[in-house]
Amino acid sequence: TNATGHTQTVFGTGNPNASLMFIGEAPGAEEDLQGIPFVGAAGQKLTQIIEAIGMTREDVYIANILKSRPHENRTPLPNEVADCGPFVKKQIDIIKPDVIVTLGTPATKYILATDQGITRLRGTWGTYENIPVLPTYHPAYLLRNYTTEIRGQVWNDMQLVRAQLNQ
Repeated sequence: TNATGHTQTVFGTGNPNASLMFIGEAPGAEEDLQGIPFVGAAGQKLTQIIEAIGMTREDVYIANILKSRPHENRTPLPNEVADCGPFVKKQIDIIKPDVIVTLGTPATKYILATDQGITRLRGTWGTYENIPVLPTYHPAYLLRNYTTEIRGQVWNDMQLVRAQLNQ
């Protein structure tokens, strides 16, 4: 690895015409190795979440705010988000999804331009440039807190997303 602790840029993956876009915070070790977002354990959980609403990974577009892995997987720093964020905004402009799901606090704070955390905002619609945005827990958080309550909250969030897509 080089000085920044990553081997490659992890751009985004999925359907360029996706109606649904997921935005996470940053690549982890597996993602860094493969150059694809959400391929580790959290990625497998995200795949299950996508399939639970009757879609596949091929149907959606998945990106991260940061395109390279932060040192030792720490939470992205505000300056890193500020530097990398405009890039994800360009991705949103290109994909033009009907719905965005932000995964976890850093993505939610950036896309919704808020300082509120995920526990306060999850399950409540926001907007980014007229696109409905639904914040939910990051799949890594879900895996660490695999309780009936948290799983139920993510399930409910995804039902809201499915209903919005089906309008």
